[in-house]
Amino acid sequence: MIDRYCSALVLVDMQPDFMPGGALPIADGDAILPPLVRLLETDRFSLVVATQDWHPTGHISFASSHPGRQCFDHISVYGHDQGLSPDHCVMDTPGAALHPGLPQASIGAIVRKGTERDVDSYSGFRNNWSAAGHRAPTGLSGLLRERGISDVYLAGLAREVCVKWTAKDAADLGFVTTVIWDLTRAVNPANDTSVRAFLTAAGVRIIDSHDVI
Repeated sequence: MIDRYCSALVLVDMQPDFMPGGALPIADGDAILPPLVRLLETDRFSLVVATQDWHPTGHISFASSHPGRQCFDHISVYGHDQGLSPDHCVMDTPGAALHPGLPQASIGAIVRKGTERDVDSYSGFRNNWSAAGHRAPTGLSGLLRERGISDVYLAGLAREVCVKWTAKDAADLGFVTTVIWDLTRAVNPANDTSVRAFLTAAGVRIIDSHDVI
């Protein structure tokens, strides 16, 4: 059972650019919208937070920022792996907005990530590694703690990237962390077994939406 008073739902990157027809589409990314809306209607969470990829033009994750590189190449940035993608979720563009199918009144806070040109952010809690050798916080952890949140539930996109790393950071930061598996979608479902193993090893619980709706 969910203890509403200490639980938050984090919706990871539910943005049109990650949906079919977007700049960086995830197959069936829009299929999780109806069950997400039903979950929000249950009012089971004290707080709902949406993370939002929010990139400046020329962002370091864009293949277009690296002459001679192609989308989905991998490069080393500050000694760490960086995947390259099409330009996506550019600030103030329709593709970067929260999906209009989400009930906006249910979302209590928005945390934007990837806002610096030279640092990416897979996790909703912390940026990727910077040139200075650290991962800067986004403010999400502080927001949750100030609201008395101890339990974090996650849904959204994409399962093996931003959901995975947001869940890992949540667990590392001491939150009781749960991924609602069927309310996520993967770039490549062939990665599902390894993602499950990674999350389990990090202390993240995995459930399906019928456990909470």
